[in-house]
Amino acid sequence: MLRERALKVVLVLVGLLFLAGAYLIVRPPFKDESFRMMLSLYVTLGVFLLLAVRNPAQHRSLIAFAAWSSLAHAGIMGFQVFRNLISSNELPGIIALAVIGVILIVLAPPKAKLAVS
Repeated sequence: MLRERALKVVLVLVGLLFLAGAYLIVRPPFKDESFRMMLSLYVTLGVFLLLAVRNPAQHRSLIAFAAWSSLAHAGIMGFQVFRNLISSNELPGIIALAVIGVILIVLAPPKAKLAVS
């Protein structure tokens, strides 16, 4: 029960964080079309994470996608920082995405048990 409640809180926080990216789509701090495209995916994911709050177990695959895509994004960006392809100013975002991914994996609802007849 506590795990599910914690997951719901995390889903709301991450959903709202991703949804807040809508502001940056409308008023981007710089002119980078690929940044806007990426944000549009995160905003959409934020909406669906907020919808998943009602019944997280039913949306297990969506939660897994949010977790693993966040880790993949953090991993690629971390590699880019390591290779000096992007600025080390990106480190807070990398850490945030990695933390989001790990927390969602740890709190993910367990697989449904199959009924044996």
